[in-house]
Amino acid sequence: MPRHAGRSAANYVRSFQVEVPTSQLLELRRRIAAMSLPTAEQVSDRSQGVQLATTRALAKYWLTRYDWRRFEKALRRFPQYLTEIDGVDIHFLHVPSPHPGALPLIVTHGWPGSFVEMLDVIGPLTDPTRYGGRAAEAFHVVVPSIPGFGFSGQPTELGWDTGRVARAWAELMHRLGYDRYVAQGGDVGAGITDAMGRQAPVGLAGIHMNLLRSALSAPVGPTDTDEERAAAAAILDFNTAGSGYRIEQTTRPQTIGYALLDSPIALAAWMLDHDTDSYYKVAGAFRAALPTGNLTRDQILDNITLYWLTGTGASSARVYWESAHAVSGMTSPPVQVPVGFSAFPGEIFQAPKTWVQNVYPTLAYYNQPVRGGHFAAWEEPALFAAEIRAAFRALR
Repeated sequence: MPRHAGRSAANYVRSFQVEVPTSQLLELRRRIAAMSLPTAEQVSDRSQGVQLATTRALAKYWLTRYDWRRFEKALRRFPQYLTEIDGVDIHFLHVPSPHPGALPLIVTHGWPGSFVEMLDVIGPLTDPTRYGGRAAEAFHVVVPSIPGFGFSGQPTELGWDTGRVARAWAELMHRLGYDRYVAQGGDVGAGITDAMGRQAPVGLAGIHMNLLRSALSAPVGPTDTDEERAAAAAILDFNTAGSGYRIEQTTRPQTIGYALLDSPIALAAWMLDHDTDSYYKVAGAFRAALPTGNLTRDQILDNITLYWLTGTGASSARVYWESAHAVSGMTSPPVQVPVGFSAFPGEIFQAPKTWVQNVYPTLAYYNQPVRGGHFAAWEEPALFAAEIRAAFRALR
């Protein structure tokens, strides 16, 4: 499907460009048109899952108005590459800043996201002067695709948990010639970034996250204040009524994979059923044509179509199984580098500062932005970029 061009013998990096055959796009349309849908839910909310009206609106737009070629054209603005690390091809965007002294930054997506959710933050981070910022706060930005996601290779052997991905990212930054850099991640990307902080590769100067993954199962701090009790209640709600996808992908990623690679509508519904805040934002974009920030119908379908065309429904789910079966988790050694954390209000839970400090004693920056949810970079790219600038300002 993709076209590869050029090769550097020094660092084994090949340039990359996306060109999907028309036959694949026609087959996608055929499958959407032939979809079979369940009867309507018996409740007025998402408590039984993705609502039929949401699925119908998404399918109609996907079939009649969505244009993948528009996305391919937009991608050509960004330099893309492949490089083999530990036997797996890693796809990544690498956008150097035009400003001298820019700080190298590697940004990692999660599930059901991809590099798509990061595209609109690249400009504000690499060239802040065009977005009201200062040249002294510029970054060289690297956005890789986790193995099993997007245009990266699909591992054929066990062991690609968040820790192994973290080691691959350190090798990637070394291969690109960066001897000092910082890392950022949310969702699965937060786990990878956490692992980088604990592995402490040479050159890593600091990390920033926007999900406290260690608290997804239970609170990791006191529940004395209203803020702490609200976070604990949100975690309980997520684990009792909202984490079905997480249980399935942690225990049986292969089983759900059959549906995700057979039906684009099943794939879309599975990806939408992540958390309450993001679900209603996506539903609003399709049912009422009211996007939240940059979470538009086209961008949502860019991400879903990427999963479909690359056949990564099962392989992306396996990162949950791998991390659950990893020999070492996120407990030791402790993170020694400075840590930044942004607790967005629409996240699965808004992590209190007390909890973040318990997990990361080297916490150097904490903030609660006024907007944004699980897909904060996607929804609010300017706000997200401002958080990254603030978190790493002291490391310049």
